[in-house]
Amino acid sequence: MSNPESREWNSAAYDRISAPQFSWGKKILERLTLRGDDLVLDAGCGTGKLAGELLSQLPRGRVIALDLSRNMITRARENLASRFPGQVFFLAADLQCLPFNRVFDGIFSTAAFHWVPDHDVLFRNLYQALRPGAWLVAQAGGLGNLDRLLKRVETLSQHPGYASYLRHYQSQWVYPDPDTEAGRLRNAGFENVESGLEPAPTKFAGAGDFIEFVSNVILHRLLEHLPDPEAQKTFLQALADQAAADAPPYELDYVRLNLRAHRPLAS
Repeated sequence: MSNPESREWNSAAYDRISAPQFSWGKKILERLTLRGDDLVLDAGCGTGKLAGELLSQLPRGRVIALDLSRNMITRARENLASRFPGQVFFLAADLQCLPFNRVFDGIFSTAAFHWVPDHDVLFRNLYQALRPGAWLVAQAGGLGNLDRLLKRVETLSQHPGYASYLRHYQSQWVYPDPDTEAGRLRNAGFENVESGLEPAPTKFAGAGDFIEFVSNVILHRLLEHLPDPEAQKTFLQALADQAAADAPPYELDYVRLNLRAHRPLAS
């Protein structure tokens, strides 16, 4: 994450097209047990849609909406600040460098952890941020996530037209298996750990929707390495052409990793 450019997203596009992430996140919110006055960290808040859903369940509570991307934080503030005055606060920060110590009643996160390279550091920081007895409920990409797409990306990246630009590109995604992730949580000090995979295939109406989503949500950092918009366009079109032949067409093979854990009361 040393390149500041790599932190940023097209937050306007994400706000418009992130319906899959929003639907997954709403299911995770249904698993929360809230008092109504909780202080909750939304760890990787994006444009704030799910933080808004969370705040609607916290009439006397507060949410810290945190994201690495300043573009996302700006959009989240636009979406939430006037709706929840005095209840939501915004912070651009790295989940690997959190400034909190025994602050939160709970931490909620969806579609964020797989962007964090070191999950041992991640979970130690989240543990430290929670009060004794507090909870962590999260979902991120897990083992097998987007395998079909990413294999095609790898093959296409070796094509002579792209290889010279992409040979130094390395994705930072972490898609762990449930047992490995559960072990990391326990090593960080968590108890009552639950970890499991959930297939979440996601279909798009056609090539245009597929390309817009893949370019803004999945491959935006890779595309930055290509020399011009035309090269980006041909790269994405090649992926869309392959997806058109799938059954069903234009489907992304998402796999979600669901996590739940607590900081021990006596800690």
